[in-house]
Amino acid sequence: MMMNTRRMVGLLLLVSAVALNGCMSYGPAPETVASVEIPKYMGLWHEIASNPQFFNEDLVSVTAEYTLRDDGKVTVLNRGRSGSPDGPEETIEGVARVVDKTTNSKLGVRFPSVPFSFLFEGEYWIVVLDENYEYAVVTDSRQSTLFILSRTPAMSRARYDAILDELAALEVDTSRLRVTGTISD
Repeated sequence: MMMNTRRMVGLLLLVSAVALNGCMSYGPAPETVASVEIPKYMGLWHEIASNPQFFNEDLVSVTAEYTLRDDGKVTVLNRGRSGSPDGPEETIEGVARVVDKTTNSKLGVRFPSVPFSFLFEGEYWIVVLDENYEYAVVTDSRQSTLFILSRTPAMSRARYDAILDELAALEVDTSRLRVTGTISD
């Protein structure tokens, strides 16, 4: 795991802000998908777009790799390049657990290498999922985070626009979304 000092300080400030003020909400708690087959969800995903956060503000070429563990939890390995596709690689490893065992669409994630991570668990809510598991959209109950993920490094403009339309219908705020991957015409 590599985490620069700026991200570490940002994380500590975020933990303090959450403890003192709570999290800002960007919309209503979104409805998650009806069902997720966790084994089918495993593997490599490419980030196409995301809401900027202190932990990803200058990262590009971001991937998330999910591996099912024997205990039913999921190992999460996030990778990204700082500043440009040729920039230094940053990685962080975490562990996710299914929170909603009826649908498997709500998970909680912790990153043990992050100070004070034992105090909180990040929400990972799957709100859009392609029937063939080719793309997904993940957010949280307050719509603070938002990630459009794809099995391939590039996504067509038509598919991306259709996902944005679906998110609008779900009342998910996309106004802060920034493209971090490749959208082709």
